[in-house]
Amino acid sequence: MSRTIRAGVVGFGLGGSIFHAPFLHAIDGFELAAILQPHGDTAAQAYRNVSIVRTMEELLAQPNLELIAISTPPSTHFELARQALEANKHVVIDKPFVSTSDQARQLIELARARKLILSAYQNRRWDGDFLTLKGLIAGGELGRIVSLESRFERYHPGVRPKKWQEKNLPGNGILYDLGSHLADQALVLFGTPEAIFADVRYDRDITDINDAFTIYLFYPGVRVLLKATLLARAAGPRFVLHGTLGSYVKYGVDPQEQAMKDGILLGDPHWGEEPESAWGTLTTTRDGQMIERKVPTLPGDYRRYYENVRDAILSLAPLAVPAEDGWRTMRLLEMALESSAQRSAISCNALDQLP
Repeated sequence: MSRTIRAGVVGFGLGGSIFHAPFLHAIDGFELAAILQPHGDTAAQAYRNVSIVRTMEELLAQPNLELIAISTPPSTHFELARQALEANKHVVIDKPFVSTSDQARQLIELARARKLILSAYQNRRWDGDFLTLKGLIAGGELGRIVSLESRFERYHPGVRPKKWQEKNLPGNGILYDLGSHLADQALVLFGTPEAIFADVRYDRDITDINDAFTIYLFYPGVRVLLKATLLARAAGPRFVLHGTLGSYVKYGVDPQEQAMKDGILLGDPHWGEEPESAWGTLTTTRDGQMIERKVPTLPGDYRRYYENVRDAILSLAPLAVPAEDGWRTMRLLEMALESSAQRSAISCNALDQLP
């Protein structure tokens, strides 16, 4: 690379320790220079040659930092990102991008004024199953697409161990947590919908946050269903795609997160690959007969996200996930809340009024 970009990570929970620090440490062109971990020593144990700081002021005082990746509870994202941008740092913000679309607009305006990179961390654009789905749609084997079901279903009937996740704070709840990924992927595939109808729920016996949702997105000739819940003891398929010439059904989730938790190193020869038993099924018709075959899942690779951020900072490529995409996703989820409260479909025209 022409030069090395010194990066800092804010937060060392699941996001910081799994999705940010390892990639900034391993990818050519980055140097993981500092980690902000307010308490504990897990970051120091994992990265003995990286500066560990306790406050944002200490982090921003580190010499020659160019990029700050923020992976903290959602209610803190806006203020931390504002501080980093005002210190003239490029910024990556984990999902949900911020707590409101207005906060996203403010950060976009600040980044533009200072000519800085600001990106929403939408790593699941590089899930293997999503890449496979995109390829099937583009290839036309299913004919004209008529519907897509996309879901994340988990089972946590009680209060989850991370206490902040269960607090009624801005940006908390399954709609913003898992919905950020599902909404972003739908927007990537089909663009701005004409309308949205949503049912955002509180299904568990004890909960202060929304823990389930069903969202319908209306496109000309296409319906998209997005679902998530914490009460799926038996999870449904990750994707169900129907077209005029066939269907594709895929179970399971991308293996990269679990691989990181299991300590598999980035760069492993089989990184991001799924076993054949996890491949989706494509069903079509030939000569009046139903034909089923397994479709190999393309290898996913979250490294592509940060490689693109690096190239954008170096002016070698356009930013793949600009902050405007973060604004669009937040605004769509706000519309979902509005629709659920009104129990009616609402127009999505406002999604084209980018800040």
